[in-house]
Amino acid sequence: MSVRIITDSSSDLPAELLQQYHIDMIPLKVTFDDKETYLDRVEISPALFVEKMLRSKTLPKTSAPDPQTFISSFERGLKETGEVIYVSLSSGLSSTYQIALMARDMLGSNHVKVFDTLTASLGTGIAAIKAARLAAQGFKADKIIEQLTEMRAAREVLFTLDTLENVVKGGRLSSFQGMAGTLLNIKPVLRGNDQGIPVVVEKVRGRKKAMQRMVDILGELLGSATGERLIGISHVSYPEDAAKLAGMVMDRFQPQEEIIIAEMGATLGTYAGVGGLMINL
Repeated sequence: MSVRIITDSSSDLPAELLQQYHIDMIPLKVTFDDKETYLDRVEISPALFVEKMLRSKTLPKTSAPDPQTFISSFERGLKETGEVIYVSLSSGLSSTYQIALMARDMLGSNHVKVFDTLTASLGTGIAAIKAARLAAQGFKADKIIEQLTEMRAAREVLFTLDTLENVVKGGRLSSFQGMAGTLLNIKPVLRGNDQGIPVVVEKVRGRKKAMQRMVDILGELLGSATGERLIGISHVSYPEDAAKLAGMVMDRFQPQEEIIIAEMGATLGTYAGVGGLMINL
């Protein structure tokens, strides 16, 4: 492989897939209200993150890697393969992309490409896998970026929240609205927009209806072409619902590839809260 693919911990790719596709992972950082800071997916697992998040009075804060971390990773990749592509989470959600650009410029290499997926979680992970597959086929970095750009234009991300607690803690919803939503069992369904930012597209009553609406919306957007995509389903501490959602997608669209199911780490888990469910393709 002549191109090293690098992504970050927000991609939520399981370790076995990182290893299978020879993808390097740069961890973001998460800090809790006790001031303890951890490297996501390196020093803290998704399970421990949820445990500490539930004990925290305020939302954990995630932060991007520093430029030197990127430079070290880029230099290592250049030494191993000669070209590097960093597949980043959405610039609409984090400063990580901008810091990676800064690191590339500081390094001063034309052989480092930084790609904004305009999505997150397994959406970023799927883009990294596709990049790695192209690299394994012998494609050079510029051609891979062209392919990723085409894929990005057709990407879809849908997710639902099971609790509004983190949205209230994060200041995106008042405590009154959050209480009303909880009492009415309101579950928002969100979709990533063109800027890579999630927006509410529907509000339904009940978890089961929210999951069904995500599947129905995929059908409305993509129809039978859904089954031709590599699909990822990520969750925050709800593996049973993730498996149910995967079953609903399989029954409806008969995907050609096995659906990737993974736990969300700190980056998206902080926003989604326990029970958050996301479909990326």
